[in-house]
Amino acid sequence: MSELLTPQLLNKLERLELVSRKIFRGRLKGERKSRRKGQSVEFTDFRNYVPGDDLRFIDWNLYARLDRLFLKLFLEEEDLHFYALIDSSNSMDFGDPTKLHYAKQLAAALGFIGLCRSDRVRISGMGEESQQRALTLRGRHQLWRMLEYLEKLEPGENVPLLEGIQRFCVRCPGRGIVVLISDLLDKSGYEAALRLLIAREMDIFVFQVMTEEEWDPPLTGDLELVDSEDGDVAEISVSRALLRRYRETVTAFVQQAKEFCTRRGMTHLLARTDIPVDQFVGNYLRERGLVR
Repeated sequence: MSELLTPQLLNKLERLELVSRKIFRGRLKGERKSRRKGQSVEFTDFRNYVPGDDLRFIDWNLYARLDRLFLKLFLEEEDLHFYALIDSSNSMDFGDPTKLHYAKQLAAALGFIGLCRSDRVRISGMGEESQQRALTLRGRHQLWRMLEYLEKLEPGENVPLLEGIQRFCVRCPGRGIVVLISDLLDKSGYEAALRLLIAREMDIFVFQVMTEEEWDPPLTGDLELVDSEDGDVAEISVSRALLRRYRETVTAFVQQAKEFCTRRGMTHLLARTDIPVDQFVGNYLRERGLVR
């Protein structure tokens, strides 16, 4: 089994289901029950007959008792699009485990849940080459293809968030759930990129990945910091006051991202790499309504 998904984790995940807060019309019949009324074997309600309704769904037993025509309604089975878009820039190649490895674990876990429920699953990196290689998968038997793609996803595709999401929107016209997994560390900002997703009217989740070292860095003395993506250099002298300001800045950055998402109907979650994936998916995502 891949190091991304252990057998113990798979056993926990296969009992879960992805949930969308919005109604999307799928192309194929799936294993989930839609809130939209349709045709299936699961009865849900009655309504008054109106001319033009299909006579096959009239409840004749009820007509015999009440002398009124009622139509039987059923829950419609539908499939769901699930998209996971992974930031694979150099800034994600940090920590133990790295932020990218944790992001791939999260994408694999959610993708497996979707495959178990016959949802259409597409997982891709932010870079152009990664998005070109990405496949839309369906069915539990596609698990190995998904894991193979994720294991080959390497850091170094330093694509701005806006550019990566623009490519995603062009290549993935369907609607459904989209999960962006990123540290949101982009010098040009993340706001314009997220607004593109909002315009697609999708059910959007933003997982902001951080390591424990980023949250509380164990640094002392005089240091030279090098930006992993563009090579910018900054010389600093670490003091208690500087670390306090750093922590305040990081906390404010995460809070601003959360508020930006919340005001626009997106769900923001801080994904700390020191939190086990099964705990993050089974507890945090269940509380936020992405899985049940």
